[in-house]
Amino acid sequence: MMDEIYLDNAATTKPFTEVVEVIADCLTNKYGNPSSLHRKGIEAEALLKDSREAVARVLGVEPGEIYFTSGGTESNNAAIRGIADSYSNRGTHIITSKVEHPSVLRTMEDLERKGFAVTYLDVDHTGLIDLEQLKNSIRKDTILVSIMGVNNEIGSVQPVEKAGQIIKRENPLAFFHVDGIQAFLKIPVRPKDMGIDLFSLSGHKFHGPKGIGALYCRKGVNLRPVQTGGGQERGLRAGTENTPGIAGLGKAVEIYSQNHYDYNFRMKTLKEMLKSGIEQRIPNIRVNTPGGDNGAPHILSIAFRGVKGEVLLHSLEKHGIYISTRSACSSKQNKVSGVLSAIGLTGEEIEGTVRISLCPFNTEEQMLKTVEAFDIEVRNLRKMFRR
Repeated sequence: MMDEIYLDNAATTKPFTEVVEVIADCLTNKYGNPSSLHRKGIEAEALLKDSREAVARVLGVEPGEIYFTSGGTESNNAAIRGIADSYSNRGTHIITSKVEHPSVLRTMEDLERKGFAVTYLDVDHTGLIDLEQLKNSIRKDTILVSIMGVNNEIGSVQPVEKAGQIIKRENPLAFFHVDGIQAFLKIPVRPKDMGIDLFSLSGHKFHGPKGIGALYCRKGVNLRPVQTGGGQERGLRAGTENTPGIAGLGKAVEIYSQNHYDYNFRMKTLKEMLKSGIEQRIPNIRVNTPGGDNGAPHILSIAFRGVKGEVLLHSLEKHGIYISTRSACSSKQNKVSGVLSAIGLTGEEIEGTVRISLCPFNTEEQMLKTVEAFDIEVRNLRKMFRR
């Protein structure tokens, strides 16, 4: 049986074994409703408390500032729509960038239809925003700036801390939301030191379960509830809590945070090994991911000119290698990537771009096999497309 080399970890990760065990224990033993007053309910409530504290410790915030959601998309929506609904009396201007995740961009488009004005910041060829443009875009009626921490398609690390300083200096009443779904546990984030008022994260990006996420909302920021009902999550998100998912998320945070230095150093090392190998073996390519600290440790985006990325993706499957062409949320849509267009790629480069995303459990041997497979398949496909 062929060994599997899974390199699509920006789409989702395989849960830690301990996470699966915690979820199974919740489903079979600690299955009480956290709102119940009896022992089974109190037992379940304790799991929520422990997970809330685990997330809060990593971010350096208070547990009461952490709200559990169904995932990153809901967290982003809760933050953006919550600010828009609650603070429109202050103004109706919002700032974001052209390379945000669809859960942010589609939400912005919806708010524009409702009368909000949205400024979309440009990015350079590495996917980074222009801080001077951000500064010049902030107005008296700006109520929200939403910028992602790490780009999900090419791995660019935005200058979030500098952006936060600019926002608070230019308009102290404007809120700053960071989509941290690819950033959480991969790069250092301390919201209270960075001017961040709202921060989104998603469990399945760091070896937790799918269908669970969280939103940091700074104390004093009042968001309109996502949904109303029994008042769970302190009134922000009604509905019986997903206790198994929350417990699994907490366990994943606990494990990853205890090992984050080793995990991230390992991924960065493997990424550089893979990048160097591909550059040495395969000509006529463009590396889209910026180098150094401007690039996340786990994402590598490369354009192979003269090759269709989707065909290359399927060609690699016969080697047991799994990658993607772009964000998993957009991969089945026949739209040109807005991120790749924004950084100035040609049509040929966009068509030939693939995303390789690592996890701490990938190995050097897997990187060597992946370079070899890329070399073989890119050469074959280029010969085929030239016919």
